[in-house]
Amino acid sequence: MSINDSFKALSDPNRRKILELLRERDLTAGEISDHFQMTKPSISHHLSQLKKANLVWDERQGQHIYYSINTAVFHDLNNWIISFQQSNPEGNEKA
Repeated sequence: MSINDSFKALSDPNRRKILELLRERDLTAGEISDHFQMTKPSISHHLSQLKKANLVWDERQGQHIYYSINTAVFHDLNNWIISFQQSNPEGNEKA
């Protein structure tokens, strides 16, 4: 996983909304697209970017592919962000 790929994927509001939907439960691309006014190829592109950043996984179940959040990547990102707070415990900011 590249932190750059993760932040690039998270920079798009549509991808963040997809992640919010997947936070509730695993969904198919069709179920995800029901929440957007965009083409299915556009949804597929966003899912591809999220998969490239390892933020989501896909799993085939019969004729459907279900997408789910890869929480391990979010833990890694969170730990990376927290490391900045720990390196500056006083909360001192440089001007």
